[in-house]
Amino acid sequence: MSSDRLDFIDTTLRDGNQSLWGATGLRTGMMLEIAPDLDRIGYRAIDFTTSTHMAVTVRFHKENPWERIRLMKARMPRTPLSFLSTGMRFISWETAHPELMDLSYRLLVRNGIERFMVMDPMNNMKAVIDSATAIAAAGAREIVGAVVYTVSPIHDDAHFAAAARLLAAAPTINRVYLKDPGGLLTPERARTLLPALRAALGGKPLELHSHCTIGLAPFTYAEAPELGVQTLHTAVRPLGNGSSQPAIENVVANLRSQGGTVDLDMDAVGRVSNYFVSLAAAEGLAPGVPQEYDMRYFQHQLPGGMIGTMRRQLREMRQEHRLPEVYDEVERVRRELGYPIMVTPFSQVVGTQAVMNVLAKERYANVPDEVIRYVIGRFGTPPAPMDPNVRDRIEQLPRARELATQSPMPELAELRRRFDARLSDEEFLLRATMPAEQVDAMLAAGPCREDYSAVASPVERLVSELSRRPDVTHARIERDGFLLDLRAKQPGVAEGTAT
Repeated sequence: MSSDRLDFIDTTLRDGNQSLWGATGLRTGMMLEIAPDLDRIGYRAIDFTTSTHMAVTVRFHKENPWERIRLMKARMPRTPLSFLSTGMRFISWETAHPELMDLSYRLLVRNGIERFMVMDPMNNMKAVIDSATAIAAAGAREIVGAVVYTVSPIHDDAHFAAAARLLAAAPTINRVYLKDPGGLLTPERARTLLPALRAALGGKPLELHSHCTIGLAPFTYAEAPELGVQTLHTAVRPLGNGSSQPAIENVVANLRSQGGTVDLDMDAVGRVSNYFVSLAAAEGLAPGVPQEYDMRYFQHQLPGGMIGTMRRQLREMRQEHRLPEVYDEVERVRRELGYPIMVTPFSQVVGTQAVMNVLAKERYANVPDEVIRYVIGRFGTPPAPMDPNVRDRIEQLPRARELATQSPMPELAELRRRFDARLSDEEFLLRATMPAEQVDAMLAAGPCREDYSAVASPVERLVSELSRRPDVTHARIERDGFLLDLRAKQPGVAEGTAT
């Protein structure tokens, strides 16, 4: 083991929740209940949120994402909260005006975000550096630039090292992390790539963020510290494994078995892990489990959650038997589009087009708007040249001409004129990027609930559902010595006793 101090970033609340529970599994109260123990563990930072997660907070939970950040920071004074920025965009995948991004960064810092991770889905390092410059001006304490890993004929060690070298030269970037969204980094590749990145970075620290989608990440993590990595991204076991990050418990055990020293409060880790075991059982959420090795994944590289969605959609159309054809078509479409990295939004761009090509009588007979935007350059320049025949065919579509003439995101002053001048900056930013009815529903719901009980939660859900059923006037539940007796006091209102 290297003698350098090894740090850990906890991904439980953000990437673990996103990878395993679709980003919708955790409400604010659930996070607040366990925040003090998370704060005791000794993590370098908590991978906490993204603008997409903030939108999910509004849309699915009717909770204020700014309030969530403030409450969590109050419960976690010692551990920095981290925000993942995916380029010049906030919530919408359309490119945002720089003034809007500047405002978003200032508000994030003001509400309690101290660390920012910055990535560009195209590995455009200039875009990463531009974002880092704006984030630094907003007052962030630490900025981590991402080099996004993938496998293709053009993505060799020299390609990634050149990207890391550009980030190392940027004064606003404090650290760099290798982001492996597909969990494709094998120990063999790590033995050449990680030292190349470390050399390119000079003295800037290197972090590793990988997924367990095909079971490789725990093996790679066990070797990473000796190869120059100083920080590993992990989750507690119930929200680790699967398509999430390696479980901290397993990673620490492996490192210690090699003689390594890990300075974390593992008793607190145990309490956090037990909490999420109980929460998953109460909420009907599936914890992560170790994955089987799947060599085919290196070809299509589709995220685990997207494969599940794709299989369900094909099943609904009675076409599930064509999934192997879709995998083949994903490889072909990715090659034709210049080998985009299979990370949001490009995994969706490639996967959606592949399904359409398989189901239609002719390839590219139907082309969705996001594919058109990709081809006309709205997401940047692809890593490799696109197939000229495919590019020309899409560029000649009438819809392509319409999208090409659409005006970019308006300036901040113009956006503000569309809304009530009395709005707070936080509410204005949500209304500028989300449907009004979703923001209205969030405000109508009131402050975030700050407590959670895995024991009480199922009962609360039952009572809530029964309150919506005026036809049900009496419910009695007995199990293992527990008795719940509910009677409708008046239509739609339940009261009762529990013993």
